[in-house]
Amino acid sequence: MSNTKSSNQTAVPEAKGALDRFKFEVANELGVPLTDGYNGNLTSKQNGSVGGYMVKKMIEA
Repeated sequence: MSNTKSSNQTAVPEAKGALDRFKFEVANELGVPLTDGYNGNLTSKQNGSVGGYMVKKMIEA
């Protein structure tokens, strides 16, 4: 059995709160109605735009 983490786990658990705040900040900037909890009502395009823009901003920083 492999000891690797699944792809949806935070590499640095202490950073989870900051990443969540960042995600909501980006969603707000993009006009994506992200809520705390279940977001199954959002399209793949909406979710992808949040994740993609997060990566873009992190690379720029």
